[in-house]
Amino acid sequence: MSTIPDFNDSDLWTIKSTLQERYGHDVELELAETELRLNPSSTEMVPCPTVYWHYDNCNFIICKTGDERFRAQFFFRVHQQYGTGVHEFDNLADCTVTLLQVQADHDKNLQDEAEKESQK
Repeated sequence: MSTIPDFNDSDLWTIKSTLQERYGHDVELELAETELRLNPSSTEMVPCPTVYWHYDNCNFIICKTGDERFRAQFFFRVHQQYGTGVHEFDNLADCTVTLLQVQADHDKNLQDEAEKESQK
C-alpha cells in the first residue's frame, strides 16, 4: 500500500483553475492511480495518485509521487507519450503550467511541419 497522500482539494483547485485559465472553460478531471517506478535503480512499482483529463484529442496526467512531488506527461496513443523534460516537480502549479506549455509547443511544431509538407 502506498503512503503517498491523495490529491487534496487545494491541489485539485490549482489544476482546475490553471486549466480554466488556459482553455477558457472548465475541464472535467478524473482521479486515478498509476503505478510508477519511483527509484530508477529499483524494479518496484509504486501506486501513485493521478489526475487525468482529456482535451482536444490529447490526454494528460499528473501523478503525485510524494508530498509536494509531481510528474506529468501528455499522450495521444500508447506509442505517442511525451514528458515535460523535468523529471519531477516540487510545485503543482509549475508542473501544470509546464505540462500545458510543452503540449502547446508540441502542437505548434506539428502544425509547422504539416505546413512545410503542404508547401512542397
